[in-house]
Amino acid sequence: MRPLRYARATDVDGAVATAAADPDSAFLAGGTTEVDLIRLGVARPRTLVDINALPLADVDDLGAGLRVGALARMSDVARDPRVVARYPAVAQALLLGASEQLRNMASIGGNLCQRTRCPYFRDDVSPCNKREPGSGCSALDGISRGHAILGTSEHCIATHPSDVAVPLVALDAVVHTVGPSGTRAIPIGDFYLQPGTTPEAEHPLEHGELIVAVELPALPLARRSLYLKYRDRQSYEFALVSVAAAVAVEGGVVTAARLALGGVGTVPWRARLAEQRLVGAPATAERFADAAAAELAPARPRPDNAFKVALAQRAIVRGLTRATQGGRS
Repeated sequence: MRPLRYARATDVDGAVATAAADPDSAFLAGGTTEVDLIRLGVARPRTLVDINALPLADVDDLGAGLRVGALARMSDVARDPRVVARYPAVAQALLLGASEQLRNMASIGGNLCQRTRCPYFRDDVSPCNKREPGSGCSALDGISRGHAILGTSEHCIATHPSDVAVPLVALDAVVHTVGPSGTRAIPIGDFYLQPGTTPEAEHPLEHGELIVAVELPALPLARRSLYLKYRDRQSYEFALVSVAAAVAVEGGVVTAARLALGGVGTVPWRARLAEQRLVGAPATAERFADAAAAELAPARPRPDNAFKVALAQRAIVRGLTRATQGGRS
């Protein structure tokens, strides 16, 4: 049993200072990921900084946008009437993530920072470049059915597991932090790092930097957004493929489109190639299929997960079709 120091923070600056003082520290919010990793021996913090007493659980109105505190629980945010009305894809993604019990505990900030569910990362035995840089990637020649086909490298093919991160990426959310160097506002598109040669680096956060809020920008298109999730079973399962989509159509022509994918990328995947194919084109199933094919063209599947290419293409077409119909099937 490794010794573990527990510190309960009462203010943001104190939490940051305590974490920054120990290079082997970690923040503890809902604990639905961190505690699991500690039990598995994958995470080995020397100090746990409990941040649950911090005043970071509110959802504040910014006019047309919203500021969601990092300690807001997933279940509370999913049922907030403002989130449901203005950002339905976010509410849907939250309700499709984990179980009700976990959603009642898990925080928004913790969800964004959760680690991959790759079994080779979590078994604490197999070579894994995320867990032990330079040791290798067992998934490359192992069982890779649930792994990524976009944004991969020879060093890592693990998927990012968050559901809600997918619509947040599509809608250009902003992550607000406080750290040893001060405050930052990080566009969520810059918050997730593809593995490249350094898969252990998943975010641009410095040690001790704390997420304090996620800002949902004023975006009228977001009111027409939706989130679809395809998985092996209908509850308590991570996505094989998921889609967050929002589309504006005038006179049968797409005037704006937001699209992001989950379950297929090493990061929540903004489908910019597809978006470019859509804007200015007719809102037809044929054009949606063309955009989907363009997005998946760079995919690098393994034998076990090659099915994800076709599944993602079909999911994109269905998501875009439903988005143009106001979310109807």
